[in-house]
Amino acid sequence: MQRTKVIDALKSTDFGNEILVKGWVRTHRSSKSVDFIALNDGSTINNIQLVVAPDCPVDGAALRDITTGACIAARGILVESQGAGQASEVQCQHIDILGLCPTDYPMQKKGQSFEVMRKSAHLRLRTNTFGAVMRIRHNMAIAIHKYFHDHGFFYFHTPLITASDAEGAGQMFQVTTKNLYRLEKDEEGHIIYDDDFFGKMTSLTVSGQLEGELGATALGAIYTFGPTFRAENSNTPRHLAEFWMIEPEVAFIDLPELMDLEEDFIKYCVQWALDNCADDLAFLNKMIDRTLIDRLKSVVETEFVRLDYTEGIRILQQAIRDGRKFEFPCEWGDDLASEHERYLVEEHFKKPVIMTHYPKKIKAFYMKIDDQLPELDGKTMEQTVQGTDVLFPQIGEIIGGSVREENYDKLLGEIQSRNIPMKDMWWYLDTRKYGTCPHGGFGLGFERLILFVTGMQNIRDVIPFPRTPKNAEF
Repeated sequence: MQRTKVIDALKSTDFGNEILVKGWVRTHRSSKSVDFIALNDGSTINNIQLVVAPDCPVDGAALRDITTGACIAARGILVESQGAGQASEVQCQHIDILGLCPTDYPMQKKGQSFEVMRKSAHLRLRTNTFGAVMRIRHNMAIAIHKYFHDHGFFYFHTPLITASDAEGAGQMFQVTTKNLYRLEKDEEGHIIYDDDFFGKMTSLTVSGQLEGELGATALGAIYTFGPTFRAENSNTPRHLAEFWMIEPEVAFIDLPELMDLEEDFIKYCVQWALDNCADDLAFLNKMIDRTLIDRLKSVVETEFVRLDYTEGIRILQQAIRDGRKFEFPCEWGDDLASEHERYLVEEHFKKPVIMTHYPKKIKAFYMKIDDQLPELDGKTMEQTVQGTDVLFPQIGEIIGGSVREENYDKLLGEIQSRNIPMKDMWWYLDTRKYGTCPHGGFGLGFERLILFVTGMQNIRDVIPFPRTPKNAEF
């Protein structure tokens, strides 16, 4: 007999017909006259109830072995449910135990901290919370591909192994086949890479942007969606060593158009979640964050604020004068901390903010330099760039982007002034040498999007198997 998924069984109105369902036991309640088993197969947050009457041909001892976490196959009659909260249930005629689950199963139906559950990341996926998060994660991936496909972007695959550092931070994982116990060095003490697999020093990518720009200058509009890696020794709830990035690049786009694209894209993704993940969002709204759904709706319905960095600093400094306390300093030229970003979004404007025109010195070498110098309190500040950060409630920065510098001489000047090795940049400069064009793009950390959409508080809980400092289990 063909198996019916739980999500389909719950929607079915073919009452009186025989049905076969398979899955894992969420709860098992027994009484003298009947047993109730809540079964879930991962297809939905909702369980289907199995009603096991005394005349069901299941050995009593075997029935007692069906505990939380056990895997079973149940065949019976689909009937209209007599209980509240569900339309249908199964009157069992036969149960096969596919996999018993001992009582030391870590994911028992009881309150456990997410920190404890991370130690059993191989099993936590079976819980209601993580099932909901992973289904939403799937839907967000579908939404991303659909949005860009419908808007004429081409899915572009950039390399995971690279010899260049897009961010210039140097926090990269090296890739090598060399024997680390016998490293040969030259007279200056530098490691010789001639015998390494690629013949040079290579690392896992921190971004597909630079290669993505090559695609945009050929195809017009592309997007990447893949894993990236950063060897940043950070244990905050917002950082991972391995995470997924979405990075569109568009030819002939200016700063206002880029901000419009960022806002439209993220609103589309949030609306997709509201339209396609209603049951999972309702569960997370009840169990994790009771303001979740209202917050998602407000993002879709609200026009994002466009805020110049210098004006943002003015607002923050005024808040300090008015008595607001911040842990980190807030002077012009500082890279804003999450607390500053969240103040602007959650307290001052009470809506998402797209901040622009950051100081050149705190942004990447490839960002287009502004022509005019900003002023703050009557003082002329340093050069700024056409960078954009989208700031969200509870998250802080969720998107970082910019118009790229398309002028060969200006880009070369930035590369040289920042001491970026030319041997790694010649091919990137060629795009400004041969038929350069205005272009821009942004990067969205996929896990930060999932954090916002699910209401979860730690980024390690929105990826199946988190990679963080000193943690590469499973």
